[in-house]
Amino acid sequence: MKASRLAATGALAASAVVVLSSPAFAHVSVQPEGTAAKGGYAVIDFKVPNERDDASTTRLEVTFPSDHPLASAMPQPMDGWDIKVTKSKLAKPIEMHGEKIDEAVSKITWTAKNGGVGPGFFQKFPVSVGTLPEDTDQLAFKALQTYSDKEVVRWIEVQQKGQEEPENPAPVLTLSAAEDGHAHGSTAEDASDNSKNAENTAADTSTGSDGSDTTARVLGVVGIVVGALGVAYGVLAGRRRSDA
Repeated sequence: MKASRLAATGALAASAVVVLSSPAFAHVSVQPEGTAAKGGYAVIDFKVPNERDDASTTRLEVTFPSDHPLASAMPQPMDGWDIKVTKSKLAKPIEMHGEKIDEAVSKITWTAKNGGVGPGFFQKFPVSVGTLPEDTDQLAFKALQTYSDKEVVRWIEVQQKGQEEPENPAPVLTLSAAEDGHAHGSTAEDASDNSKNAENTAADTSTGSDGSDTTARVLGVVGIVVGALGVAYGVLAGRRRSDA
């Protein structure tokens, strides 16, 4: 009896752990394709798993952060989905490529044309974004996941530092350190210097080659003159012997 009770209690506890931890494994998340460096551009994927056995995910609505607005956000076309991009006026304009931007993408909505994301499957929703802010380490995107039975799961709870993960966490994009653009400039300058050095070396080599050619020519002329004198001396010596 005791063994049976312990087994039943253990099974119940295990079930409770699975139920309580399931949102952490099956929530909407966001990850970059490669890196998401501060001050740069990146392609990010919103990963949406279907955590229902009897319904499909038919709609995803992602709200972009208003405290760090992104001037550019372009979703990738997807077969079987309608995509709507919503822009809003900014309270404070931001500068991008030397121009002031007074509006930014505030929301992107994907709506399934047919089946959507079926049970046991997940779907990635890619978006190209930029420029990424330089004054924060992460961006939170609140998401609403709608199922074919009209149920809506709100992934909007931003995790607070030092606290446990909330039941319905918002997708959070972690930003990496800004890439060093000065390295490219230094490389270009070094390449330019090397090119100039190569040109100077080539010029010196060319000058040396001309000098060598001139020397060879002078020596050749001298050799001819010496040879001619030798022939003349031989002729004169032969005549003297004949006269004698």
